[in-house]
Amino acid sequence: MNLFEPLAQRGLNLRNRLVVSPMCQYSATDGMPNEWHMVHLGSRAVGGAAVVIAEATAVSAQGRISPQDTGLWNQAQQEAWQPIARFIKAEGAIAGVQLAHAGRKASTLRPWEGHGPVPAGQGDWLTVAPSALPFDTGWNMPQALDEAGIQQVIADFRAAAQRALAAGFELIELHAAHGYLLHQFLSPLSNQRDDAYGGSFENRSRLVREVIAAVREVWPAELPLWLRISATDWADAGGWDIEQSVQLAAQVKQLGVDLIDVSSGGLLPHVTIPLEPGYQVPFAARIRREAGIATGAVGLITTAKHAADIVTNGEADVVLMARESLRDPYFPRRAAHVLDAKIEAPIQYGRAW
Repeated sequence: MNLFEPLAQRGLNLRNRLVVSPMCQYSATDGMPNEWHMVHLGSRAVGGAAVVIAEATAVSAQGRISPQDTGLWNQAQQEAWQPIARFIKAEGAIAGVQLAHAGRKASTLRPWEGHGPVPAGQGDWLTVAPSALPFDTGWNMPQALDEAGIQQVIADFRAAAQRALAAGFELIELHAAHGYLLHQFLSPLSNQRDDAYGGSFENRSRLVREVIAAVREVWPAELPLWLRISATDWADAGGWDIEQSVQLAAQVKQLGVDLIDVSSGGLLPHVTIPLEPGYQVPFAARIRREAGIATGAVGLITTAKHAADIVTNGEADVVLMARESLRDPYFPRRAAHVLDAKIEAPIQYGRAW
């Protein structure tokens, strides 16, 4: 394998192995994407990425991280996404969207306006979680979901997947990482339920499996479904870890997940994470090897050679670029030049090559 070798995912063909990771822009009003999202996502499709994944897009208003998150819980949002998805595809990339529910980490300020929850009475809302445990001191106390609430979450993911299809997206990534709702159910540190959704591994992973099944019911068989997970909570003890991640990956492969996007952390504040280039790559490699499923590597991968080595060494099938993609929307073109690989340019830019 090499970085600029195509990759088949069901009925789609990725033109290379570089993917724009979903990154929140905190720039929507009432969940509606706008001109900013068109230019932000569209420029990265022009930049040569194989897949451009739109930011964590809430499946319900309650599931937003911030009041400025994008959504796919109504028809107007679906229609607002259509020209964006259409432009991404017109530039040769696959248009993807990450569907998410923030759970106890919802109703928070966008980063440049502060840290922590939206102040009471200033547009805040009730948050929910598997158990009534706040994310951190000073954060909102979430309401533990009852059975009806859990079923509503599943229904919301299913409906959002239908709207994603109608909007023109060709790939869905389900967000079960970074301490958001699905991750909160997976980890015993945030899930202290004593019903069918808590306790054992099978119970804690039940909601993730049920969401996948519900989405697969409405998502075409020829289109790929990805799952983002945090491979570890980076907890000293008792948290979600790589062994459970491998087990989950093997299970969801049977349910129709095509690739595991392997990140880490986000469930707990104040943990020590050994940050260095590629620090999460070993997790992706182990899941790929032991669960027999395609994986994506992400995390401080900033050079063409590093990205190429990950794919060539069989540690992951794709490399997702996050902050580096913010710094350079044309990273795939620059990487192709560095690696002496062929990459097509938009006809309008042809004379530059």
